[in-house]
Amino acid sequence: MKSMFRQVFLQWLLCSCTTQVLGVLIQTAPGTSTDGVIVTELNKTVSLVCHINGSSYQDENLVWLRNGATISLKEGNTEGRSSVCITPVIQADNGATFTCYLSKNSSLRDSITLNVTYGPQLSGSEEITVEKEEALVLQCDIWANPPVQSVSWTFNNTNVDLEATGLLETTDGFNTKLSNGRAVKSLHEGTYECSAIHAIYGRHTKTFYVTVTEKTFKFPLFPMIAGLVVVFLTILLAIIARCQRIMKVTQSKHKGRA
Repeated sequence: MKSMFRQVFLQWLLCSCTTQVLGVLIQTAPGTSTDGVIVTELNKTVSLVCHINGSSYQDENLVWLRNGATISLKEGNTEGRSSVCITPVIQADNGATFTCYLSKNSSLRDSITLNVTYGPQLSGSEEITVEKEEALVLQCDIWANPPVQSVSWTFNNTNVDLEATGLLETTDGFNTKLSNGRAVKSLHEGTYECSAIHAIYGRHTKTFYVTVTEKTFKFPLFPMIAGLVVVFLTILLAIIARCQRIMKVTQSKHKGRA
């Protein structure tokens, strides 16, 4: 009985050791969390190094994938040990999964996923000029990872009074917008500021300087051009027809003399 138990134990120990020794492992800088996710930021650099555990596979080729698509590697960067560098990290890298596997045995693989944190791209100022009774639209990009905690608008340094100004505020997680279908100088001209608060990157703002001008007569350029073309063609056809009549009269006179 003891002999049987010892044999089963040795088999389990052998399988356990084999699982630990034979395989593919990705080492990362910065380090990875326990769930295979690397947390990084925009414009940073992430280095991935894939190597093989197990002497029998040391000279085998390694293959890299990014979201399932093969990554082209330089010559000499595939045998036994292979590296990939992501620099600079951009928004499109957020959620990207990098996988390294043994070319002759794709079951031997390892994967990591990037979690790219960034604040809203919200800064600077913009001058907006709109005519009376035209639509007024102010928009701010608040897309961030993780999402912003709060969004607010001010008008001339006080919170926007949506009821008094007739403005409509909409926020969908990607953008925040103030809009009104008919701009009124006394209600809408002034300084607006949109503000977003982020847990990691703090407060971000953008300023709009809005000027409401008097309505101007808009010259109907395209209808006018079309009208001129029609008039020109009419005159041209009339000239051609007159020339044809003159030529016929002249020919008739010549025939009469003959």
